[in-house]
Amino acid sequence: MGAELKENSIGDNQRTMPNYEERFPENEPGEFYVVDSCIGCSRCDELAPFSFRTLEEGGYNYVYHQPSTPEERDAAEEALEECPVEAIGRRGDP
Repeated sequence: MGAELKENSIGDNQRTMPNYEERFPENEPGEFYVVDSCIGCSRCDELAPFSFRTLEEGGYNYVYHQPSTPEERDAAEEALEECPVEAIGRRGDP
């Protein structure tokens, strides 16, 4: 479950996207998604409140609105990069 780190040729860690099949059903279809390894820390809500919300009943975050402007996309990308458990993924090109 979740994302794994892979070592590249120069020894740095690089991120691997979480498995799309493990995404929460509440995610709005589209480029960004949150998977079941989410711990509900709400960091993504803080960084990109127009794209992420917390499902209180489930204790996890999900994408309720896909980014529609460059600013929203940048914020969602920052949330992806800052997720402490790498539970945010991105599919393909925007």
